[in-house]
Amino acid sequence: MSCSISENLAAIHHRIASAADKHGRNPSGIKLVAVSKTYPAPAILDALQAGQRVFGESRVQEALPKLDELPDTLEWHFIGHLQTNKIRKAIARFSLFHGVDNTNLALQMSRIAGELGLTANVLLEVNVSGEKSKFGFDPQALGGDIEALLALPFLRLEGLMTMAPHSGDPESTRPYFARLRALRDELSASTGQPLKELSMGMSGDFEQGIAEGATLVRVGSAIFGGRPTA
Repeated sequence: MSCSISENLAAIHHRIASAADKHGRNPSGIKLVAVSKTYPAPAILDALQAGQRVFGESRVQEALPKLDELPDTLEWHFIGHLQTNKIRKAIARFSLFHGVDNTNLALQMSRIAGELGLTANVLLEVNVSGEKSKFGFDPQALGGDIEALLALPFLRLEGLMTMAPHSGDPESTRPYFARLRALRDELSASTGQPLKELSMGMSGDFEQGIAEGATLVRVGSAIFGGRPTA
């Protein structure tokens, strides 16, 4: 397994560098988040030994035992929909939350972070595709919410995140990523906040995300292989 994961990581980094070069970007400005949800701790250790340091989980109850088992030098991102009743368990354990998808969640995270003497780093998830199956802020409404979200005392807004619709054609995702980048630019201009992070692109479309300005790409199966089945 370790050889395969090592080779896969090398291939992903090569593709990131190639996509960055193609679009005039510096690959050092693009962070690879290895999506380790459903994969066991030994697979994560294999990736760690191959040089990967940033990992993404999406279920608190699955993630915390792995965090306890693995070295504390890893950087953990929470990339899923965070339930409000799981905030207190999660907020001190993850350095960045990619999927803050509604105002109530943001309010509760800021309140609990304050109670714990913490500041939570977050990305706002935006449903740029308008799919009913997806979580996220309405891109048309976010401009009216952004000032209140920026004012939350124990939340640090680092940028935006989205998921493009599933498609057999990766190029079809680019308009959605472009829309997120444009929204970020509008919000940054109106608020004076950099909102520098754009989390967009997964195993099947991260190169398209990079083409449109992604600073974080979330790649799981292309690193670890097919997900284990229950």
